[in-house]
Amino acid sequence: MRRVKLDRIDRRILRDLQADGRMTNVELARRAGISAPPCLRRVRALEEAGFIRGYHADINPEALGFGVTVFAQVGLSSQAEADLKKFEGMVNSWPEVRECSMLAGETDFLLKIVAADWDSYQRFLTTKLTAAPNVSHVKSALAIRQSKYTPGVPIDVEVGPEVLDDEEDEE
Repeated sequence: MRRVKLDRIDRRILRDLQADGRMTNVELARRAGISAPPCLRRVRALEEAGFIRGYHADINPEALGFGVTVFAQVGLSSQAEADLKKFEGMVNSWPEVRECSMLAGETDFLLKIVAADWDSYQRFLTTKLTAAPNVSHVKSALAIRQSKYTPGVPIDVEVGPEVLDDEEDEE
């Protein structure tokens, strides 16, 4: 099966785009130490291979009136796959929920929720989240402040893990 190896240039491109997705191809190529056309080909190949999932603006929630961030630990009555998928589908339809992760352990899901204020969150909690089918309990934790926000993953330009396709290597 096909193996995908990221070389130093690929990792540099990924690191630099992760830090600044609006960087021009010319600047990206300069930083990577290659010319612009092969840099663009590499970026396209990284996109097609699924390493780059998209490009997004980092929006300040407070500037748009979202002054409250809450982390909600959600427990479900049933963890059958169909019930998990149904809950995930419902969560995906709620714009207030910005992140959703299924967890192992006592809590089934951890949601990151934004709201204008505490009253708005409480309305969301009582009319949508706790009212949802299969939700047995919710524990809310109000975020007081964010001291670190670094999206993505740490990328070491010099040494990186070999990345394999979905299928195992047959030898």
